Amino acid sequence: MPLEIVTVPCLSDNYAFLVHDSDSGKTALVDAPEAAPIRAELDRRGWSLDQIWLTHHHWDHVDGLEALLSTGGATVIGAEADAHRLPPLDLAVSEGDRFEFAGATVEVIDVSGHTVGHIALYLPAAKAVFTADSLMALGCGRLFEGTPDQMWASLSKLAALPDDTLVCSGHEYTQSNARFALTVDPGNAALKTRADEIDHARAEGRPTVPSLLSLEKATNPFLRAADPGIQSHLGMQGADPARVFAEIRARKDRF
Repeated sequence: MPLEIVTVPCLSDNYAFLVHDSDSGKTALVDAPEAAPIRAELDRRGWSLDQIWLTHHHWDHVDGLEALLSTGGATVIGAEADAHRLPPLDLAVSEGDRFEFAGATVEVIDVSGHTVGHIALYLPAAKAVFTADSLMALGCGRLFEGTPDQMWASLSKLAALPDDTLVCSGHEYTQSNARFALTVDPGNAALKTRADEIDHARAEGRPTVPSLLSLEKATNPFLRAADPGIQSHLGMQGADPARVFAEIRARKDRF
């Protein structure tokens, strides 16, 4: 059976993810915002944690770790560049590193921008990438530490993954992201359709995460800074996409 990915809502709008291999029985957790819902999902399924992958040091991605580790050991993996701000790591990784989970390869991508040292974890066997607060559904993370150039470079790495990659991001921000996206890409029919679908999903209490990379590339303005329509709408025809991205991010910050 293929690797199974389970989305776990945490806190008010965070997501953690469980990755489970049924053949070996091994389970990994991506980020630990809050212990109780993660533990409840593990107990419901009869799973135990073997690895925990941390994307960055912000409290709403690590605060549940200590409680989860108190009920059983798991290998904690995170960025070497962020190790001084993360909980203690068993394995510190960097851009281009690979490690193994249940016989599958996990590739480490530096996606600095939201924070410096933020990583994404790409699991080709599951056709999934765990992006936390870098690439998000119809958005990207606010630049608390990095520069627009850094974030544009990070998003460009993620956009180069196969179109059928599942983007597992860290928050339920998609509805507000859609409202903003329409202000900078109003002529995008695919975006309008997606915004309507998001409204329906949220009205029914359904999550909008994960999302397909192909859909993000078609509708997420933060991946579309080279698009002539967006550039024209912003009065930045022919500008360097990194400059256009910076303008889009600045507008989102004021939205």
